[in-house]
Formats: sequence, structure tokens, C-alpha cells
Amino acid sequence: MNVRVLGAGCAACKSLFSDVQRLVARLKLDARVEYVTDVEKILSYDVMSILVLVIDEQVMMIGYRGAKKIEAALQQAADMAK
Repeated sequence: MNVRVLGAGCAACKSLFSDVQRLVARLKLDARVEYVTDVEKILSYDVMSILVLVIDEQVMMIGYRGAKKIEAALQQAADMAK
């Protein structure tokens, strides 16, 4: 599974990235987690926000919605990959 946090380096972006890393480890997911700050790459996802969670090239969350929502998105993606 490929997980990307698209952000500009703000505190909320860093918090999302940290939570994603922690949850991936806790759920024992086989995932590569990446923090993307390159504007061109972010724009390629056709989103109008800079705080985005992308899992396997699918936008799963825009904005920071808390650890429970992140965990649900990660679990949903893991279940679909089975």
C-alpha cells in the first residue's frame, strides 16, 4: 500500500503525517508512507487543498479529521487490497 500526505509543511500537515505513520505501525500494515510537499505533484491529484490523504492513488481525505477517520481510511484501503 502506498500512502501519501500532501501538504505544505504546516503544523496540521505534519500532524497528519505523524498520525498516519503511527497508525500504519499500530495496524501493522505493509505500507510506504510519504510526505509530499512538491506543488506540481499535489496539483496532479486535482485537489484544491494542501492537506490531503492519498492511499493507493485515491484521495481518501481532505483536511485533518482526527485519528479515528484516518484509521478508518487506512483500514478500508487495507481491506480492499485483500
